[in-house]
Formats: sequence, C-alpha cells, structure tokens
Amino acid sequence: MNQNEKAARIIREVSKAIIGKHECIRTILCAILSGGHVLIEDIPGVGKTTLALAFAAAMGLEQKRIQFTPDVLPSDITGFSMYQREQEKFVYQPGAIMCNLFLADEINRTSPKTQSALLEVMEENAVTVDGVTRPVPSPFVVIATENPIGYTGTQMLPESQLDRFQVCIVMGYPGNDDEIAILKAQATRRMLQSVRPVINKQELLEMQEEVSRVVISDPIYQYMVSLCAETRKHPGIELGLSPRATLALASIARANAYIQGRNYVIPGDVADMFPYIAVHRLRLSTESKMNHWKADDILKQILEHVEMPLPERMKFRG
Repeated sequence: MNQNEKAARIIREVSKAIIGKHECIRTILCAILSGGHVLIEDIPGVGKTTLALAFAAAMGLEQKRIQFTPDVLPSDITGFSMYQREQEKFVYQPGAIMCNLFLADEINRTSPKTQSALLEVMEENAVTVDGVTRPVPSPFVVIATENPIGYTGTQMLPESQLDRFQVCIVMGYPGNDDEIAILKAQATRRMLQSVRPVINKQELLEMQEEVSRVVISDPIYQYMVSLCAETRKHPGIELGLSPRATLALASIARANAYIQGRNYVIPGDVADMFPYIAVHRLRLSTESKMNHWKADDILKQILEHVEMPLPERMKFRG
C-alpha cells in the first residue's frame, strides 16, 4: 500500500465520525504525519473532541483524555512520585500524558500552571518529575481543544504555549446537508464506534520517517522564509512568526506533499498550510484591533504579496 492509499484510508475512517470537514481532517493528518501538535478552536458542540478520538481510533493509537477544569493539577498530566512502603522508596506513577495521543479538552479552562505542564513534553517528547526525565511513548501527539475567548471560564493561552502547537484549526458549523446526515446517523457515539484502525503505531512511525525525507528545494525554502519574515514587518501585526513557526511550515508542507503522492514540495503545499501554522501565533497591533482586521485577512494579504517561486527555478531530486 503506497502513501496515498494509507492517507486516504485514514481520512475515510475519520470522516465516518466527522461529516463534511475534509479540509480539517486533511490538515490534522498533515500535522500528525509531520510530528506536530494540533489546537482546535471553536464553540462547544461542533465535534472537536470526536475528531480527536476518531484519529486515535483510525491509527490504532493509545489515547488518554483530560477534561481541563480549574482544579486539574500539573501532576494529573505529568504524573507524580509516591512512597511505596514495601519497596522503601518513591515510585513514579505515570500521568495521563503517557500515551500516543493526548487529548487536552478545553485547555483554556484550566490554570496557567497546569497549562505549562505541557510545555516540555510538547517540545521534547519527555516529562521531568522530581528531577528525572522520562520519554513519552512514540509516536506522540497532543490534540487540544479550546472554546473561544470570552466564553465563561476561559482565559487566553500564553504565547509560549500557542507557539508549540503546529497548527490551529477552526471547524465551524456544518452545512445543512451535512447536519442532516449527522441527524440521520442519530448519535455521535455510534458514528465514532464505526471507526476502525487502518494503520498501527509502527506504520505511523514509518510514515513520519518517509515525510521527513520529502525534498524541499532552495527556492521553496526562500518562499517560506519570505512569508514568515513578512509577518514581522506588517503594520497590522505586533508580534510576527518565530523561527519555530518557519520550521513548522517546512515540516507540514512536506506532509502535505506526501499525502498527495509527491516526494517534493511545491509552492502550493506551502501556501495551503501557511494560514494554519500562522493564525494562532500572531499578535495583532492596536491598529488592527481598532479597524477590526482579522488575522485571516492579513495572512491572505501576505500570501498575495509574496511572490511564489516559478516552476522553472525549482529543481527536485527523486
């Protein structure tokens, strides 16, 4: 089975539980294949949690979920050491993070201290408890959901936390036909139970390794850097994209090429993924807020302003 078929089978399985959101599913799959983490932002009830659980089921991943509330502690995530009288020593008790897919549900409803417990593991795939660093299982991905700021009990995630999410997805309401299809399916639980694993953990690791070998030519690298650099000087943006964002763009562009059956990246791969890696990392200027400019609109301007490499300038191997 080639890469296109594997990716297509995963998308088909997830689509059994989430109807009419092909673009969201494809983008999340790209993030997982490139080893990134996903933030899903939207109002309650549009299927954010179901989408994450469907990916775990389709890929045969061990998943754990925490519903974030103000009383969730960092140790609930990372684990803790407990004294065992029989062994006469402290023994590590694994937290919820020790899994392949960790679902952080409504992450912006908990305290900043608890949110920060995810910083190390999202960057280094390891947790440190009582001075001992322990790796998490591989593959590993965090999918977090959050409700829009302004909803009761929510608070903004710090920039350092947002920067560790490779992409941010907004699902939106389903179309009328899609909502009718959801009603006919009667229950989300039944739809989710219909999802079957089409790959296993080892196959996912192999796919991630194949993604890392997708070729990027020098003009494409220049295009990515130009896009990110433009956010740092745009008058509507107070805080532009960091080099971590540029790295995220390169890795997810490789995954986008991979699921389309190419072993090289084209400008369209970069342009397609750029809004998803950028929208949550930007801090808009006061001028933007006063004029009600949205990050999506500014990113569209940047994509139109930065010139794409011409095909004849790109040379690919393989």
